[in-house]
Amino acid sequence: MQHLVFVYGTLRQGESNHHFLSESELLGRFETQPVFALHDLGPYPGLIAGHQSIVGEVYRVDDETLAKLDILEDVPVEYRRESLVTPFGTAWIYIYQDTGGLDSLIESGDWCQRI
Repeated sequence: MQHLVFVYGTLRQGESNHHFLSESELLGRFETQPVFALHDLGPYPGLIAGHQSIVGEVYRVDDETLAKLDILEDVPVEYRRESLVTPFGTAWIYIYQDTGGLDSLIESGDWCQRI
């Protein structure tokens, strides 16, 4: 089965975990509606509900790749998967679950522009 996934952090092109998507098809870049907040957790971001638009990429992945992404994102402990409507179809998005103590908002909503 094929799935769409919206990635906004270390899974994006040029980032440290992009190799997980090396066999997946990039459908395109996408910016969400302003309903999220992106926080810098050091080595990776945490996305929660908020008032920001988030910049990312949408990929078509197979069951095996989605299972690997779930392990990477520690679903359902650290992150959970929710659906997100994109121009490419409905995609999975990983939502960070531990919202306490988040204080380093990435103002741009773009993990690749955090510095």
